Amino acid sequence: MDFRVFLLAISAITVGLVELVVGGILPVISNDLNVSIGTAGQLITVFALVYAIAGPVLLSLTAKIERKKLYLIALSVFFVGNVFTYLSPTFSTMMAARILTAASAALVIVLSLTITARISKPQNRAKALGYIYMGISSSLVLGVPIGIVITNAFGWRTVFLGIAIMTVGTIVLISKFLDEIPNGEAQPLREQVKALGNKKVLFAHLATMFMLAGHYTVYAYFTPFLETTMQLNPTWISAFYFLFGLAAVSGGAFGGGLATRIGSTKSILIILFAFAISLFVLPLSTFAMPVFIVFMMIWGALSWALAPAQQDYIIATDPVSSDIHQSFNNSALQIGIALGSGVGGIVFSQTGSVTIMPAVGGSLVIIAFICAVISLSMSVTTKSKKANAQQPIS
Repeated sequence: MDFRVFLLAISAITVGLVELVVGGILPVISNDLNVSIGTAGQLITVFALVYAIAGPVLLSLTAKIERKKLYLIALSVFFVGNVFTYLSPTFSTMMAARILTAASAALVIVLSLTITARISKPQNRAKALGYIYMGISSSLVLGVPIGIVITNAFGWRTVFLGIAIMTVGTIVLISKFLDEIPNGEAQPLREQVKALGNKKVLFAHLATMFMLAGHYTVYAYFTPFLETTMQLNPTWISAFYFLFGLAAVSGGAFGGGLATRIGSTKSILIILFAFAISLFVLPLSTFAMPVFIVFMMIWGALSWALAPAQQDYIIATDPVSSDIHQSFNNSALQIGIALGSGVGGIVFSQTGSVTIMPAVGGSLVIIAFICAVISLSMSVTTKSKKANAQQPIS
């Protein structure tokens, strides 16, 4: 595997930490900044919304800038945003800093994906993208417990100072080891937006969105689910989250490896089908802790296994607009997270039950499976067929 891919994965870990780390330390932040926990929660909501929108927009606006230079600029802005977060005296200034870090993080992640796709050989592309998603998933699922530990020891602001320091290290590594990356043929913004008119790729984006929605319908309420079905105390719940995180981190590499061995299209259908089954079966496995742990870790591994195969499929389907589509797919992921959390909240408020969550989540994943089948059944456009004949940059 190209050494540069691992550098990009490290960068993905660094910027990915900042999104959900706030979730575990909301009470501390709300007390320090004199706002309610509900108000402090907007730091997560606004981040996700800005992240989802900023990725495609910034990628379009910066299409003419050489990729390595743009990458370093985005990392520098991300560094500044974290320093501002560390120094924020009020909630308003912290919110402004979160908007800055969300926009720059979105661009860094999208560039990590697009650069990885460009520098990897076609036969290794899915596996390489898997390493990037392994970095993203590890930062999202392990960032919360790490943030809690650091906050308890040194205060919540230290978390963001640490991320800023990690960013400096990433900037040094990227500057030294990443070569200049041609930005390719720049398409006008209007043409890039029109790329969504490719229904084959659009349904692929919808598959990503509904899969993540199904996942977060359950994961966002996993703590009350464990308390209700397994009668676990906080110590055991933390242990379960850690086990889930380990499984999720491996999911990106597993999905990329599977796509490399059997192809992206087969992998997409297998992963979605298996993921839906794992959610439906999850409540049935709570009769014994060892059995539940096995199914929980299968669920965790599959939760991030789709992304590498999906990205590889999108690149192969529409190479001309692959950069913007990778950005759109990353936005679909964020929208899916928000949608799933919202659906879970509605279901819980209407039923008062968390045991029904896996069935609701599994139903959303079935919708994702249907969207994937529709996408795979559509023919590739003539424009894309011609582009497929060209070799990617290596």
